[in-house]
Amino acid sequence: MRKNNWKYIVGFLLMAAMLTLTACGQTKEQDNSGKSDTIKVVTTFYPMYDFAKNVVGDAGDVQLLIPAGTEPHDYEPSAKDIAKITDADVFVYNSHELETWVKDVLENVDEKKVAVVEAAGSIDLMAGAAHDHDEEEADHEEHDHDHELDPHVWLDPVLAQKEVEAIRDALVKKYPDKKETFEKNATAYSEKLKELDSEYKEAFTNAKNKTFVTQHAAFGYLAKQYGLTQESIAGISPDQEPSPSRLAELKKYIKEHNVSVIYFETSASSKVAETLASETGVELAVLNPLESITQKEQDQGEDYISAMKANLEALKKSVK
Repeated sequence: MRKNNWKYIVGFLLMAAMLTLTACGQTKEQDNSGKSDTIKVVTTFYPMYDFAKNVVGDAGDVQLLIPAGTEPHDYEPSAKDIAKITDADVFVYNSHELETWVKDVLENVDEKKVAVVEAAGSIDLMAGAAHDHDEEEADHEEHDHDHELDPHVWLDPVLAQKEVEAIRDALVKKYPDKKETFEKNATAYSEKLKELDSEYKEAFTNAKNKTFVTQHAAFGYLAKQYGLTQESIAGISPDQEPSPSRLAELKKYIKEHNVSVIYFETSASSKVAETLASETGVELAVLNPLESITQKEQDQGEDYISAMKANLEALKKSVK
């Protein structure tokens, strides 16, 4: 979908969203369930959900907008989704660079009613991987989900703390009477993130081989934080296909740097990673970008911290 058409569609969806709200016939003021005072927080994808849930605690209801297992790079909101945003008390997203549709939606959201939180707003984003656009794509139309900057800040435990702080500050500003609760919750969760950061530092500070190969360029911030080198098959978006010349470069890179593991993702096609591993004779392992966690995984107790610890163990296979 071209961006110039998307604005018109957003306008239509917003009108449909307002009709949806009217049809529901039950706003918070009309709610007789006794829960009208509950803070309603809507978040875009899983890391934002988990961060917000840990800060809000029992003080509110945190909802996940993008369904579990859905790739956030490709997501576009429905009228029902927009209705959820306009009816929320707080809306949390990562950045305009990932949730490219947010800018158009917010043009028609009353930000006096809905506190909007760009969790990565205070973070300087890095440039995307240089091979995001292969030469053979040069004459193609601009794609809605191409990224000039890298949005994957949540995969760095240190930057994740900044996102938690942004969510905390927005909640405190809107609900000053709950300041103590939000600050206490944020501090407790930040301590877990600091512990996670320490585990990563301990694992990689004295590593001799600090290079790893991933399916897509999601781990640039993590690599920078711990002095590692990420080499990716695809670019910032997992659905970008590498050119034959890029694959040839990677085969040479894997041989020259004695790469023993290629990391793939369970939420995206792993065919290219599997082919490259087969042709170079190296092992395959999972490295989770946490862009989506399935409902089954959540039901089994999987969360940001546990997934990041699993990533740490996976990275130890090649970074050692």
